[in-house]
Amino acid sequence: MPNPPPYMWRMTEITPRPVLRLHPAHRDDIGDLTTRRPVPGPGLDQVDPFLFLNHHGPQTYAPGNRGLPFGPHPHRGFETVTFILDGELAHNDSGGGESIIKAGGIQWMTAGSGLIHAELSPADFKRNGGPMEILQLWVNLPSRLKMTQPDYVGLQAADIPTFTTEGGVVVEPVSGEWLGVKAPIQSLIDIHLAVVRLPAGARFQAPVAPGRTVFFYAVKGQVSIAGTHVPEWNLAALGDGDAVEITAQTDAVVLLGHAEPINEPVFSHGPFVMTTREEIIQAIQDYQSGKFGPPPRV
Repeated sequence: MPNPPPYMWRMTEITPRPVLRLHPAHRDDIGDLTTRRPVPGPGLDQVDPFLFLNHHGPQTYAPGNRGLPFGPHPHRGFETVTFILDGELAHNDSGGGESIIKAGGIQWMTAGSGLIHAELSPADFKRNGGPMEILQLWVNLPSRLKMTQPDYVGLQAADIPTFTTEGGVVVEPVSGEWLGVKAPIQSLIDIHLAVVRLPAGARFQAPVAPGRTVFFYAVKGQVSIAGTHVPEWNLAALGDGDAVEITAQTDAVVLLGHAEPINEPVFSHGPFVMTTREEIIQAIQDYQSGKFGPPPRV
């Protein structure tokens, strides 16, 4: 009998990553916008290189609403990844990036050396109202890339190579590669991100090389990781291993990612994330002197 292919050996030798600690998202509404934030939070400054996550909604806006409140504001030194789970989001930035992304799509913005952008509800949404749920994740850049050329990519749901496993799990690959499916974004620092939708009773296993940081947030429903229960709106800090094993107790949605840790100092001030205090001061001066370009029209 011929030897089995290498992937079969890996399947039999998998070490599931254990849950070390749960970090419930804390409520921090922005006006009438329901907002939960699991990181940063008590006892958790970052999940290197993942810096920050805002979970807006789920909620329903009435007709004639004012929409999202994120008018023109600057960023430098990192990337923002925005998942439009429901509703729609208009983006406009000083580098010329512009789009309206609807439910199931994503926005990936590399702030790099500096951008001013606005994230607002389109006119139709403000007029008609409707459901809205959005995740925004901030991902750090290493010092060698903090002043990289800014960039923006907006993808609709149809641009994402969604696939369904034999167990009925729906995987929406955003960056990197997931179970052999290449995602539309190949990031500057090899970040792998996906939205995973699990029906009740389903099991999903994602290989992740030892030493890489895993980012896991339970957006909706009840799941367990390697046998440990993870409630809705919790971030799970995981130990080392070579796979993430998820089982759904109810229909569930999770945000799953992994990347190599950067292991550099993080100095942040509002919308700027750098490696030294001096770089923060320079970012403020450059923004105030107009070096980020003209504010986008809104």
